[in-house]
Amino acid sequence: MSRLSAAVPPWLAHALRAQRGPVPWSAVVRGALAAGPLLLVAVLSGRTSVGVVAALGAMLAGINDRPGSRRAAVRRLGVPALAGAGGLLVGSYAGQHVGAVTLTLLLTVLGLLAGAVSAVGPVASGAGTQLLVAAAIGAGMPLPEPGWQRALFFVGGAGWLLVLRLALPTPGAIAGDYRFDGERDAVGGVYDAVAALLEAVGGSDAPGRRVALTAALDHAQDALGGPRLRPYASSAAERRLHAQYAAALPLAEAATALAWAGEAVPARAVEGPRRLAVAVRTSTHTGPLPAPARSAPALRALDDALLHAADTFDRGGDDSALHTRRRTATSLARTVLGSAGREYGLRVALCFGAGVAVAQALHHARWYGSHAHWYWLPATAVFLVKPDLGPLASRVICRAAGTVLGAVLFAGFAAPLPRPAGLVALVALCGALIPVATRHFAAQTAVVTVLVLSLVMVGGEPGASWSRIGETLLACAIVLVVGHLPALGQRGGGVRARLTHAAEAAHVYLAHVLDDGTTDDRAGRWTLRREAYRALAEARASIDLAAAELPALARHAEGTDEVAATLERLGDTTTACAVQLDDNGRLTPEHTERITALLDELAEGRERAGLVVKEGQALPVPLAG
Repeated sequence: MSRLSAAVPPWLAHALRAQRGPVPWSAVVRGALAAGPLLLVAVLSGRTSVGVVAALGAMLAGINDRPGSRRAAVRRLGVPALAGAGGLLVGSYAGQHVGAVTLTLLLTVLGLLAGAVSAVGPVASGAGTQLLVAAAIGAGMPLPEPGWQRALFFVGGAGWLLVLRLALPTPGAIAGDYRFDGERDAVGGVYDAVAALLEAVGGSDAPGRRVALTAALDHAQDALGGPRLRPYASSAAERRLHAQYAAALPLAEAATALAWAGEAVPARAVEGPRRLAVAVRTSTHTGPLPAPARSAPALRALDDALLHAADTFDRGGDDSALHTRRRTATSLARTVLGSAGREYGLRVALCFGAGVAVAQALHHARWYGSHAHWYWLPATAVFLVKPDLGPLASRVICRAAGTVLGAVLFAGFAAPLPRPAGLVALVALCGALIPVATRHFAAQTAVVTVLVLSLVMVGGEPGASWSRIGETLLACAIVLVVGHLPALGQRGGGVRARLTHAAEAAHVYLAHVLDDGTTDDRAGRWTLRREAYRALAEARASIDLAAAELPALARHAEGTDEVAATLERLGDTTTACAVQLDDNGRLTPEHTERITALLDELAEGRERAGLVVKEGQALPVPLAG
């Protein structure tokens, strides 16, 4: 695949790339027990249409059912499900009581709102997607139940999957309280990432290992920071995990400083974090940890961090802070109304509105024959315009290929299968395959296509495989046209917004470290460090996505990758300065010279990339000791 990626354009290479990893068997089991059994109960009770709606809710929740903690799953699955129920309610009543023109305008405005809100983050993006998809289904799928009942059963279907997520133990989770197996694995992953970075210090793999450490810390924060009834960890097991996560932060800081220095560390220094990772996952004591030589500030910091971690693991700790700050309503509104929210909102509104308009025109022109299920085209447009799923060209290729494959597979399955028992079994099978199929958009599209076609056939619609292909290709054409329109806000606004935020967070972190009197506030420093590195990781992901677009779109993000690289070096240098100041309170000339050079390089790079530089972000650098 690497040779193929080098031989083809980035936008095509992305379409051919799939995620790797072990099969998420727990999610596969949940998927098999969600949509299929709900549909079976409804069919046996004579309420098939209710089962179709509940199964749709479970299916859409299954797409969001990703690895992580149970607590984080409440927000990741629950918020989009509630948004979907609201969209189903609005779409159902609007489809029944307003004309085609008014319905198109209403859903277009809904698309503008959902698209703008999606800029807030992954959960908000999932909520915006389900809102629009459910609104299209509510308006375009005639069902006997009133809108409020549809919304209720939709939430019930998603809620059933969430109950399974909270109640079923993860296979292989035998240590400690199984309710926290996701948290244990996430915190253990942080210690493994620290060990991997220490192992790579002085080599070419060190920058990539540092990025992997950031990803592990982000994942652990998300796993531990889900919604809770109380503002603190309420059980001893959870408090212990929080303390173990907090004990990893100084280790991550010391490892980053060692990677910055570039001098290889002894092998014994790697063994300590690995033993801590095993202790987290097995809920056992660490035993004696090998200590590194205390010959340099970063090595002394690593030794101190290992001693602190060992004490926390053996005696327990009272540091339950996750070193993150809750986003305020003002910051959320700034994101929604900023350049990223405006640009994405306009594109979603145009794609969704155009999809509704074309679908309505085809419906009233009887292109669908006597069947009124016109929701497929606008719902497809929503998934296609969603940047979380890859670059635009890649999304279009994968969606078209996946729909064709899914339609062909369904046509082959539907003919010999008994009705409705065979179709119910097919829904259960597809529900089990969704967690695996999410690794590639085309595979996910194929599985979802088979599942939805099975649902609508059970609900009374005859075979619609081939018409779905035509609607998908129309949606692809709409999104390709709208995606390349030149005047919808600032092109590359999402990339620039995230990179500007990353630069601001890096400056705040640097100012805190360099400001005399604040170096003792380690908890505050770790919070700012986490914010800076998380913001940089989000910006880097957005830049990599933009680089894989077609050249007409990729050029709008030119120069941003150089700025991100400078910010990465600035963050690592700031961390090295923090460790140096902790050790003896004075910076070396190498530290000050590196920071000065990086700040100059960052200012030049931001100017070339067209990024806004706010007043007050130029920082004085203290003189060396």
